[in-house]
Amino acid sequence: MQFQPVYENGELFLPQIELPMAANHSIGIITDLKRKQLLMNQVADHSRYYLFRAQQGEYMRLSVEELIAFLNRVTERNEQVASLLDYFDLKAERKVKIKDLSASKRMYVTSLRVFFAHQPALVLEEPYFYLEEQDRRQFKRILDDLSQEKQLLILTSNLEDAIISCDAIYRLNEFGLHPLDIRDPEEEQPEGQKGQEAQEVQEQDQANITLQKIATKRKDKVILFNPPEIDYIESVEGSILVHVGGEHYDCALTLTELEQRLLNFGFFRCHRSYIVNLQKVREIITWTKNSYSLRLTTGKDAVVPLSRTKLQELKALLNI
Repeated sequence: MQFQPVYENGELFLPQIELPMAANHSIGIITDLKRKQLLMNQVADHSRYYLFRAQQGEYMRLSVEELIAFLNRVTERNEQVASLLDYFDLKAERKVKIKDLSASKRMYVTSLRVFFAHQPALVLEEPYFYLEEQDRRQFKRILDDLSQEKQLLILTSNLEDAIISCDAIYRLNEFGLHPLDIRDPEEEQPEGQKGQEAQEVQEQDQANITLQKIATKRKDKVILFNPPEIDYIESVEGSILVHVGGEHYDCALTLTELEQRLLNFGFFRCHRSYIVNLQKVREIITWTKNSYSLRLTTGKDAVVPLSRTKLQELKALLNI
């Protein structure tokens, strides 16, 4: 999938992008509203892509069963409507009109249009927008099934929504397109290296480090933060970003150095690329038996990935 560059006032606003799309592999791009629209506009008239836009309208006067029957008929899938309602987990709502559904269930039913798309590639804008937890899980299951035979590109401004369904995630902003490392490090390291790192962590646990400030930079300014102010720390393409109150700041220290310095301030290395302030963790989210994330109590409701191999260690720290 290719996107052409877009310039604004003589400056590059959207770089040229080429994504290695393949079936059984979903890609997510985290970006802002304007860049999402520019990306979708470039593939809007392409016959191989089906576009689903956030807050897309629906036939409000139809019942759920009538809508599913209509989509089944016009797309010539020729499946049993009762079987589809069972697959979508909508038997209880089958006779309810779309307009009378809850906001979350209405959005879920509208999103089911992607299931009936005949195009080999699906481009979805904010697919989990307004969905409550149960509807999120149902729609994730459907997207997982679709990804077995179709190419999926998810455009969102929410890291959590990308983590839910994507095998590869990129961040697109004024600095360009950058991949985020969401792999579980324990699955890629030799056993000897794992043991060595475990020993290093144990040695760090024995350290008694006192630290008052974390130094960051924003443009030409040096900004100092007290550890409790920090929400989480992220490594992106070799750069270390310290997130505070929905904003991020560059830091010259490595993640390992920050992990050591923040050891006695309630911070936890939840992932190869993330350190989180445990005082800010509100919820441990389980998407599948091997997929987890942490929701934080910050101004922008941030979510960070949790490695499968770190789950038990975190539970022990939190006494749960």
